[in-house]
Amino acid sequence: MTEHRPFNWPQPLAGKSPRIWYGGDYNPDQWPEEVWDEDIELMQKAGVNLVSVAIFSWAKLEPEEGVYDFDWLDRVIDKLGKAGIAVDLATGTASPPMWLTQAHSEILWVDYRGDVCQPGARQHWRATSPVFLDYALNLCRKMAEHYKDNPYVVSWHVSNEYGCHNRFDYSEDAERAFRKWCEKKYGTIDAVNDAWGTAFWAQRMNNFSEIIPPRFIGDGNFMNPGKLLDWKRFSSDALLDFYRAERDALLEITPGKPQTTNFMVSASGTGLDYDKWGYDVDFVANDHYFTPGEVHLDELAYSASLCDGIARKKPWFLMEHSTSAVNWRPVNYRVEPGELVRDSLAHLAMGADAICYFQWRQSKAGAEKWHSSMVPHAGPDSQIFRDVCELGADLNKLADEGLLDTTLVKSKVAVVFDYESQWATEHTATPTQEVRHCTEPLAWFRALADNGLTADVVPVRGPWDEYEAVVLPSLTILSEETSRRVREYVANGGKLFVTYYTGLVDEKDHVWLGGYPGSIRDVVGVRVEEFAAMGNDFPGAMDHLDLTNGTVAHDFADVITSVAPTAHVVASFKADKWTGFDGAPAITVNEYGDGKAAYIGARLGREGLAKSLPTLLEEFGIDTPVEDDRGEVLRVERADADDENHFVFLFNRTHDIAVVDVEGEPLVASLAQVNESEHTAAIQPNGVLVVKL
Repeated sequence: MTEHRPFNWPQPLAGKSPRIWYGGDYNPDQWPEEVWDEDIELMQKAGVNLVSVAIFSWAKLEPEEGVYDFDWLDRVIDKLGKAGIAVDLATGTASPPMWLTQAHSEILWVDYRGDVCQPGARQHWRATSPVFLDYALNLCRKMAEHYKDNPYVVSWHVSNEYGCHNRFDYSEDAERAFRKWCEKKYGTIDAVNDAWGTAFWAQRMNNFSEIIPPRFIGDGNFMNPGKLLDWKRFSSDALLDFYRAERDALLEITPGKPQTTNFMVSASGTGLDYDKWGYDVDFVANDHYFTPGEVHLDELAYSASLCDGIARKKPWFLMEHSTSAVNWRPVNYRVEPGELVRDSLAHLAMGADAICYFQWRQSKAGAEKWHSSMVPHAGPDSQIFRDVCELGADLNKLADEGLLDTTLVKSKVAVVFDYESQWATEHTATPTQEVRHCTEPLAWFRALADNGLTADVVPVRGPWDEYEAVVLPSLTILSEETSRRVREYVANGGKLFVTYYTGLVDEKDHVWLGGYPGSIRDVVGVRVEEFAAMGNDFPGAMDHLDLTNGTVAHDFADVITSVAPTAHVVASFKADKWTGFDGAPAITVNEYGDGKAAYIGARLGREGLAKSLPTLLEEFGIDTPVEDDRGEVLRVERADADDENHFVFLFNRTHDIAVVDVEGEPLVASLAQVNESEHTAAIQPNGVLVVKL
């Protein structure tokens, strides 16, 4: 893997001091010009200091082929800049205009059944189209030439949410590109045959011309899993190559100008390998939209922590989130009172130095007119806008106190996440369709939080082996290199949690033989011979297993047939004799070298893990908060290298009042009341308290 690009953060406008960037997507081309002055006046009132402009403006920037209109954009950028509001300028290439698709329908992506995606929404282009690339790069160069000396443009916003709608394309362009990708990766067709296991089902290929995309193979049939895994890798890489081309076209003309593109990192946002993409941006940017219900705060914090991991603890940019309801779910829930401020501060706590929304003013027409914004349909006389102004004041106060000099304090525990393991578990022929990699890291993050520990979420390529304790949660793929890192980590004194569904296959999706988890069986000290999937789709089938520690396993359990002499059983299964599970090991701890490895051989869910963790943490010698404080509050800390600026964020995870001890100076109290005489605070539901130590 190559090195990350040097970190390059958008700098403040001339004469301005560094601040937490605050604002959102601004679409002035949706509104008559008389609205622009009101917008800027309201932005100043709210404390907005940056907006992203021209993200979907190609049709206005180039209304006809070769005819450019930058006049309107010049005027609005000039107004913004003179008001002290910086511009994150988009390339406008996210969606091609109608004149382009009518002239060149060959740029439209094709689905796996051969149907062509027609214009009418957005992202209807294929990443492997040389025709579309030429047009997109031409616009990038025109934008760069025109704005290279503009003092108000502080960064480039390259395209938008790559792969949101065009992740997969099965066109002839994609077919040719996939063949080249395979040839570059494997060198020979024999190596491809080996990687894809084509000896099965007579799928052997004689040359690279026989490689085709994984198009429709009939309902209920099973695609070659090695081929499908590589197709997902290729599709992420094809979009990444397109991004690199746009980026390089800009930087050739505007060297040194920071550039990025907005990722979509969330617990379920696993379409592209964002950790690999993170090597190619000047700074990581993310779009995150809340998950309604009781998981809301935890999922947000988990995703923000993963962004921090992708950014390798450099500041990152929250490019989009929502003030309230989105428009794209079947039921679009509003945020609860307090969550607008709380959610933004949670991203900030996890390392974001920029807080932005989609979008500034709520649209009155179009597909996103029901998506909430900073200025809603109700106008500035609204609770949303008042909260937006409150948040702006909070961000300014925290900047004044030195927050920008800090980064997220490293946790004791790293929860490892792997995009490719998720892709492998998505195949339709697996031990169970109820298990996917992406759900287990979030369950562990929540269970650790229930025990008073806020974990760092670290990509598998990241420095997880530098932590006191590490969780490998259903990390289905363990390459030889990752297996070596695991072995060395534990042998050198590391404390490792390994779950079911970990280490089943190598990077080619080939099974590690000899019993599971094949490549690290000696590290965990158990041998699994078989899986026991559980469900209720057949009457009388086993749908759960009880454990001796009072927890319950659902969906999946390992049949552990041997335990090493260096290991001991922490919990066993309790079941009827006919199941073959009564008394069988469920959770074990093994000594390996100077370290220890716990193995959790069943899916216990967040609740079961939370209940099992105290015993395992005690075995590992990892301290947790006292019982009374455990789980009610999510504690996140940011500090500088010398610990001169140290901030503690306390988020109420419950719908009850949480009473906490307060050390240091309270700076921000949203739905929180501080009792200074008693050095305590009562944090309301959806509340947050920020103190400086």
